Amino acid sequence: MLASPVQATTIAALGDSLTQGYGLPSEDGFVPQLKAWLATQGQTVTIQNAGVSGDTSAGGLSRLDWTLAPEVQALIVTLGGNDMLRGIDPAQTRANLDAILKATTARHIPVLLIGMQAPGNFGPDYKTQFDAIYPDLAAQYKVLLAPGFFAPLLALNPDPNAMTKYLQPDGLHPTAEGVKIIVAGIGPQVLDLLKEIK
Repeated sequence: MLASPVQATTIAALGDSLTQGYGLPSEDGFVPQLKAWLATQGQTVTIQNAGVSGDTSAGGLSRLDWTLAPEVQALIVTLGGNDMLRGIDPAQTRANLDAILKATTARHIPVLLIGMQAPGNFGPDYKTQFDAIYPDLAAQYKVLLAPGFFAPLLALNPDPNAMTKYLQPDGLHPTAEGVKIIVAGIGPQVLDLLKEIK
């Protein structure tokens, strides 16, 4: 008797250019590198790349219903970077991410929320309000939280200038090597996400 094929778990990665893999060959982006990393951990996972370059949290919210297709069993959310770059009111970003988490958890779909931190150039009040969005919402909805997309790079060296060798010339998007380090840092939390799938 033939063994039945192993059903791949399906995750959707909802995000912006960081998720989409801006400026990189398709195999070097966040989603393909994460899939490959998970394979090294013995996990057969299909990851749908729902990253749209330039998207804001509002754009992500508008795409949520079709992103949460019937086969999707978990969601990774990496949104807010473009809100911050545009100086959008943190209250609006919070409201959009709140709506995404509310709708997703209502469907009993586990979530990994990947945080963002604002630079200081919008002032301390903006930074305080923006940075608090992610831990606050993760606690409210009891979802997994990765402290920051770039946190694994900063963990190597807290000096932001040291991070530039892992960034593309625009200073905003990681190189393939940068993505590799990010995936290795965030990967264990994706394994935790997989454990939450019913």
